[in-house]
Amino acid sequence: MTRPILPWRPGRRRLLLGGVGALAGLAAGPRAFARLSRDHGLQARSRAGLAFGTTVALTVAGPYAEALEAGLHDAFRAIRAVEAAVSLFRPDSALSRLNRDGRLDAPDPLLRAQLRVALELARASAGAYDPTVQPLWTLWAQASARGERPDGAALARILPLVDWRGIEIGEERIRLTRPGMGITLNSLAQGFAADRVMAALDAAGIRDAFVDTGEFGATGRHADGTPWRLGLARVRAPGEIAAVIDPFSGFASTSGDESTTFSADHKDHHIFDPRTGFSPTALSAVTVTAPSGLLADGLSTAAFVLGPERGAALVARYAACTARFTAKV
Repeated sequence: MTRPILPWRPGRRRLLLGGVGALAGLAAGPRAFARLSRDHGLQARSRAGLAFGTTVALTVAGPYAEALEAGLHDAFRAIRAVEAAVSLFRPDSALSRLNRDGRLDAPDPLLRAQLRVALELARASAGAYDPTVQPLWTLWAQASARGERPDGAALARILPLVDWRGIEIGEERIRLTRPGMGITLNSLAQGFAADRVMAALDAAGIRDAFVDTGEFGATGRHADGTPWRLGLARVRAPGEIAAVIDPFSGFASTSGDESTTFSADHKDHHIFDPRTGFSPTALSAVTVTAPSGLLADGLSTAAFVLGPERGAALVARYAACTARFTAKV
């Protein structure tokens, strides 16, 4: 049996703000958005909840209230299914059981799907992206609780456990090949949830939606008929807008150094270079837009570790993906 692995408890990992320009009505609150919808002959619904250790919010508009309610119900059910597969907050999730026991029979298909993408990103990034960094999180969290940084000896004990090639995936079983290994999919789960939410809304016939699962997705248009726009918060000044994606459709994810930190200067934080066990130092944030939330989420983490030049080259290998880099602040 492997040692206990502490879950990564993110703050608000992304640095994006939905609420500028065409999103002004939504930023003012659900009532304002609903009023805008009625002015254009549409119904509107907004629903929020807790998932992945943070808040999630879904906003939809369309001609039929019943379809909106059904779509939101199915969307939140999709979020719960992703949590059941990969949440490290839940000791009964498929991923928590895999980390605890080192193997998992009859694995949840949602876990298997995310792991396959994780391993593809690990190969494409030459290991800069690695889902087996969870033991580093445990090490840093424990050291931080003592007011310390991990020393060289502690890192030397943990780094051999960080190796994506130690994950074996089959249809009937997933296995970790080394005792003490642990996986985190927090760099994929919220983006994957955005994909699943969008699929549920589309199945309900909803064509205009803005989704915040911790990562962002948008389809169709705002209730006033204009395209969705997405504001990117300025690093170290979250109330200020640094840039606007206009129009915004598809998915966006930001990996940054300020939501979960182990040092006041943001030098040590929750994103690790798997080769060294320390946080990369070149960047404060990377925002990736992509056709899927899963891809945007994973690429933003990989690009953060790789740095601006190699990160941009990786993102450029994927169709319809873009990256914005913010140098270390």
